[in-house]
Amino acid sequence: MTTTIERTVTVRVARYSPERHEEGKSYATYEVPMRPKWMVLDALNHIRWEIDPTLTYRHSCRMAVCGSCGMLLNGEPKLACNTFLDDYPNGLTVDPLSNFPVLRDLVIDMEDFMGKLSAIKPWIVRDDADDPSGGEYRQTPAELELYQHFSHCINCMICYAACPVYGLEPDFLGPAAVALGHRYQLDDRDQGNADREAVLTNEDGVWNCSFVGECTKACPKHVDPAAAIQRTKLNFAMGKLLKFVLPWRR
Repeated sequence: MTTTIERTVTVRVARYSPERHEEGKSYATYEVPMRPKWMVLDALNHIRWEIDPTLTYRHSCRMAVCGSCGMLLNGEPKLACNTFLDDYPNGLTVDPLSNFPVLRDLVIDMEDFMGKLSAIKPWIVRDDADDPSGGEYRQTPAELELYQHFSHCINCMICYAACPVYGLEPDFLGPAAVALGHRYQLDDRDQGNADREAVLTNEDGVWNCSFVGECTKACPKHVDPAAAIQRTKLNFAMGKLLKFVLPWRR
């Protein structure tokens, strides 16, 4: 009788603890079974459940919807729940997302991103929000299609980890915030364009983007935040030009 030897893969995981701040980041190495259809998140769960319960990371839905398990996999920002473990037969190194402070192991501090996100008011702003007498805010399929592509953002912050501008200038509003701001600017039910425009086009807004395009390449939901940034620039510039050429249309 022959026994089947289970394949394994070496997984190096970044470890950091604020209690040992002076020591900086280190790595722990684990041998993880390479099982069929396992995602990287399955490997991390195996490590925490079977080998080292002190390993700390975020995850929730396991379906590439919540955006909480973003991390660097061999240096590339990806969702752990949406990346197959067998893509790394020669070994895998897992780090926290770059460009963010690290709280512990693979958990980053999201406070800066959440502040930028709330600044662009990612919700429908209405002057008559407290008056339901007008009924539903109806849209045609064509009106929905204008912005639907940009509404797929799951706030995973992978685009921020991929963005060299955000890495150098942390005050930059960043790809996801702009993409969601652009989504609501295109929504004909919304009346908050003026407030968002002030945030999107200020000195830390879209003009900081040098159009490297790494945010779009890295986005797991194919939102194309680089396009949102460039379109926001164009729409703002065209609006300014129209006001200058046709001042009576203000």
